[in-house]
Amino acid sequence: MNLLPKSSKEFGSVDYWEKFFQQRGKKAFEWYGTYLELCGVLHKYIKPREKVLVIGCGNSELSEQLYDVGYQDIVNIDISEVVIKQMKERNASRRPQMSFLKMDMTQMEFADASFQVVLDKGTLDAVLTDEEEKTLQQVDRMLAEVGRVLQGRETEWLFGMEEGRKQLAASAGFRRLITVALHRGQQYEGMDSIQAELSARVLELAPAGMPTQQQVPFLSVGGDIGVRTVQHQACSPLSGNYVVEDVQGDDKRYFRRLIFLSNRNVVQSEARLLKDVSHRAQKKRKKDRKKQRPADTPEDLPAAPGQSIDKSYLCCEHHKAMIAGLALLRSPELLLETPLALLVVGLGGGSLPLFVHDHFPKSCIDAVEIDPSMLEVATQWFGFSQSDRMKVHIADGLDYITGLAGREVRPHYSVIMFDVDSKDPTLGMSCPPPAFVDQPFLQKVKSILTPEGVFILNLVCRDLGLKDSVLTGLKAVFPLLYVRRIEGEVNEILFCQLHPEQKLSTPELLEMAQALEQTLRKPGRGWDDTYILSEMLKTVKIM
Repeated sequence: MNLLPKSSKEFGSVDYWEKFFQQRGKKAFEWYGTYLELCGVLHKYIKPREKVLVIGCGNSELSEQLYDVGYQDIVNIDISEVVIKQMKERNASRRPQMSFLKMDMTQMEFADASFQVVLDKGTLDAVLTDEEEKTLQQVDRMLAEVGRVLQGRETEWLFGMEEGRKQLAASAGFRRLITVALHRGQQYEGMDSIQAELSARVLELAPAGMPTQQQVPFLSVGGDIGVRTVQHQACSPLSGNYVVEDVQGDDKRYFRRLIFLSNRNVVQSEARLLKDVSHRAQKKRKKDRKKQRPADTPEDLPAAPGQSIDKSYLCCEHHKAMIAGLALLRSPELLLETPLALLVVGLGGGSLPLFVHDHFPKSCIDAVEIDPSMLEVATQWFGFSQSDRMKVHIADGLDYITGLAGREVRPHYSVIMFDVDSKDPTLGMSCPPPAFVDQPFLQKVKSILTPEGVFILNLVCRDLGLKDSVLTGLKAVFPLLYVRRIEGEVNEILFCQLHPEQKLSTPELLEMAQALEQTLRKPGRGWDDTYILSEMLKTVKIM
């Protein structure tokens, strides 16, 4: 019985596949390789707990054999109604947790970021039967859908949009660039082990005529290399899956990080652990707890309590720059004795408002956080606590500020800080969400800022056109605008004030920062000696 089509174009036809599986019957047909031939690669890159989507599953036994060895969160789709019915009947009783759905992979019905893994064994070849425009458009739709349903960086503006990819290639300084995403479950000792694994495959994609002995440089974006100790993981209805993990820095000190898995390349919050809370000590405590704990006691206990956090140390360079911006308030030598009202939108691990609270004894801080889970994380894992001078309001920052601006008697803040991320990775701006820099909303921010106050904004924007628009809008509301670019990062810290006649020259600004630092460095205040406020403001530019 000849099951092959008369021409390759038939591979793209639904009718062909319906007839194929009717004639083939229940006997499995394996394209390109069996499970035994592929299991080495599959087991290396797929973790048993990950959610897997198999596109164009056909009647292959691959999913069934993966299921039988422990990969039970598998969804299979195919465009053929005949084969989906066959596979449902074949697996209903033996593999009840695995599902089979009739679905077109170019128009999938799943929500964004639904899967950690998408498997394709021959389906792309069935679609890419020629290089005609119509065929290539079909392939584009397929790959776009795969990128949409994957939990990874594929949909981020930098990787998912043409302008972003051009910017990435230009910043790397090469005409041809290959991007490879590492899954968080994969662990490598360093770049050398990654290079050893990928070099052969990379050379297969090298341009024609490249010398065979030429070395291909490997570059890293983000902190996915190295071993991490996950202390806590959970899912928030607003922020999605997240982890709290401890990592070892270059100086052998350990740091605690909060990572949203929807944007896993970005460290949302980071804090340094005190020296006496070593990684070895944490592991010993875990081991001791296991010995003492009854079998039915859950393991999800804090490996290191909140007081293990070094609260005097700011890990994030953009937080250091934001604190340095307080020098714009003038009379910095008096700030420790002056009542200071601050509004901070975006809590994360709480290190920014906590630093202000601990170093400015007359400060009163309102922190606004939309996600109640983040307050729990900050309190349990990052040493954060509320007090009579520090209050957290669980609310949307947009709604909270709108409510304040609409009051008959408005509160007025000397400092307003925005450090809030966007949940949409497809935009060219990941911080803040666009609504936070709309001019009508900025007018509300202006209405609750004191005349001499400063509005400090963490801006992360790769789209140059969008960034120009944001800066123009800010300048229209806040005529005095300073910009400080964070070296080696996309972050730019914007210091916004209302009166251009208050403009400070760079020497004046540095003098103010030095005076503030001298005040903060007084004995007994627990100041980090590596943190020099004036260094944070040396490269500030006035727009």
